[in-house]
Amino acid sequence: MPIKLPSTLPAFDVLTREGVMVMAEELAAAQDIRPLKIGLLNLMPKKIQTENQFARLIGATPLQIDFRLIRMSEHETKNTAAEHMAEFYRPFQAVKEEKFDGLIITGAPIEHLPFEDVSYWDELKEVMDWTQTNVHSTFGICWGGMAMINHFHDVPKHMLEAKSFGCYRQKNLAPASPYLRGFSDDCYIPVSRWTEMREDEIQAAGLKTLLGSAETGPCLVEDRAHRALYIFNHFEYDSTTLKEEYDRDVANGTPINVPAHYYPDDDPSQTPQNRWRSHAHLLFSNWISEIYLTTPFDQSQIGSASTDLRR
Repeated sequence: MPIKLPSTLPAFDVLTREGVMVMAEELAAAQDIRPLKIGLLNLMPKKIQTENQFARLIGATPLQIDFRLIRMSEHETKNTAAEHMAEFYRPFQAVKEEKFDGLIITGAPIEHLPFEDVSYWDELKEVMDWTQTNVHSTFGICWGGMAMINHFHDVPKHMLEAKSFGCYRQKNLAPASPYLRGFSDDCYIPVSRWTEMREDEIQAAGLKTLLGSAETGPCLVEDRAHRALYIFNHFEYDSTTLKEEYDRDVANGTPINVPAHYYPDDDPSQTPQNRWRSHAHLLFSNWISEIYLTTPFDQSQIGSASTDLRR
């Protein structure tokens, strides 16, 4: 089944050209099934690029997905046209009475700030509490995942001496996890962050690390009690996203290392290789599958059922 998108959303044409199954809202309404309602709380400055990346991953599953775009209510983006935001995004305060089968909370380029200094931190805390009553399963990405762990478990993030930047090997630490169904013993994933969360503190909070690296620490963490997954790295990245970040910093004169294990022979004049795409699709397909298997058919019951995703 395809992902349901407005036919005027840029991702509709992008994914159609790539062969991803997409369906206009008018056609989806004619089908006699209940699609999974997945929200994207997009905190990234380049909204359209992020929309495309996540729509590509969740649109590859065999289920119909009703994809909803959400923004913080008061925060104004400076990098995306106001017309795009007005047409395709709804503020959180306008959707908080609704129920969602799944919610993705993206990262944000504000790692240097203490959580409480983020301008929209109070509303984001409201969002995170709201997920416990109105969302069946939440997926926190990079800073978004760190924010959720900090909010629910008071686990701190730690600044790194140098940016963790590259494509790093991750070890499969929980082969029996339904989220890692079909995964190899290891996989590669893009990493781009100035902060980390530490394994001993994650374990002390009663959380389970599913993927991790000796070089970059915990990667994918399960929080069963809060029906959530947290990933500190970027399976959603396009093949050239790390290159774009590197080229931007070089052009701005910002000190930056060549992203590790990314270019052939670590040579930035060569075309980077994508070594994570298949596992990216697999992880998000597994997440969607778990939602499908466990979410109430009656959406009004979301949040009132057992907190155990494998009930």
